[in-house]
Parts: sequence; structure tokens; C-alpha cells
Amino acid sequence: MEFTRREALISALLPLVYAATGTAEAQQPQTAPSTTVFEHDLPNITMDGWQVNVSTITMAPGSVSSAHRHPGFVLVYVLDGQIVTKISGQEQRIYSAGEMFYELPGSTHEVSRNASATKPAKFLAMIFAKKGAQLVTPA
Repeated sequence: MEFTRREALISALLPLVYAATGTAEAQQPQTAPSTTVFEHDLPNITMDGWQVNVSTITMAPGSVSSAHRHPGFVLVYVLDGQIVTKISGQEQRIYSAGEMFYELPGSTHEVSRNASATKPAKFLAMIFAKKGAQLVTPA
């Protein structure tokens, strides 16, 4: 049986999300139907010479990051708290723990801030880009 690129990507990411969220699903067979957390078309690109960089980022209460870009595409999964995000071409939105969003290649992350002035927010950022590319640049 041959995997598609999408199936291989999903197979690679699920253990990372389970590990980051501390769910036991990564160690036990799933007995209940799965729930889709996020679905989005991926860009039509060849990924030869690409890699994924996965990081957990904790934003202090009330913190704001400046507008920035990433060299490829980005998937973000909110682990704790809430973050306010605006990506070019999308509406500004608050994402809560358990939600995900996607950044298209070449888009600008215009707004990125912790929605709370009293609680930290934590998220898992998965940046897919060519090997050796600078992962974050100011907009």
C-alpha cells in the first residue's frame, strides 16, 4: 500500500500533537470515532529538500509579537489559553486550546497576541519550509 503525501504528513503530525497535549491516545488504540480538529487544503508544492520544525511557544500574559512571515506553510495548534491571530487574507480571530489554524506560504502574520492579560497561552507551531531557510522574518 502506498501513502499519499497528505497521509504521510498526517501520520507524522498526529504523534506530535498527542505528545504535546499529553493525550494517552498515542499509546492506546482508539475506541471512539475520531473527531476532526482541523482540515485545510495544502499548497500544491513539491517538498523535496523541505523539513518540518516543530516548536512549543509560550506567550506571557498580555504579550504581543510583531508582524512576521514564515518561508513555507505553518500549522498551529493551541495547547493552553487563547491567542488572537490575524493572517493576511483572513479575519482576525481568537483561537482557544484545542483549535488550529493555517498560514499560507508567503502570508503575513499581522496580529499575534495572548488574549489574556493574566494567563499565559501556549501553542505548538509546525513550520514546513526548505532546509536551511530562516524560519521567521519581520514583515
